Amino acid sequence: MPNYTLKTAQTIDECVQIADLQRQNLPQHLSLQQQSEQGFVTVQHSVAMLWQLNQAAPHVIALSEGRVVAYVLAMTAAAQRDIPVLEPMFEQFEQIEYHSRRVSAYRYIVVGQACVADGYRGQGILDACYAYYRQIHAPRFAFAITEIAAHNPRSLRAHSRIGFETIAQYTAPDLPIEWHIVLWDWQN
Repeated sequence: MPNYTLKTAQTIDECVQIADLQRQNLPQHLSLQQQSEQGFVTVQHSVAMLWQLNQAAPHVIALSEGRVVAYVLAMTAAAQRDIPVLEPMFEQFEQIEYHSRRVSAYRYIVVGQACVADGYRGQGILDACYAYYRQIHAPRFAFAITEIAAHNPRSLRAHSRIGFETIAQYTAPDLPIEWHIVLWDWQN
């Protein structure tokens, strides 16, 4: 079992390390086999954007030997216009319902992205990060919600194991990708 510490991101350097780990796991840096077997992230954030998001709601990170080896990003609804590629997801929140209310009517936190470094996967770090994420954010938000590409089966399985359920699917107008909108209810 790897030795790591969970905490919220608190420094610019931690955001730099998140951006570095993110960059390593973008599809253009992975083979199709790696993407299928290990998963991938879709959006690349600037360090400034990571820091801005962190000020509204802190990201959860796992540190090993002083380095970020996993993260779960936090994004509030206030950031919906700050990352254009995510606008279609937020538009879906205006249309889809959860327990007879539009998603947008709830106080929710968006998982901006989750990632575990190669060499640390399959050892429970993601589950631990999400448990801490819930501890940090559940007092303020009814649930965590995000979207996962249908062609990212590892991420879909991992999120299902943690407690996320698919509440809708759609194809974004700007990318011909099918997305699963998944929600982790913290109140029921």
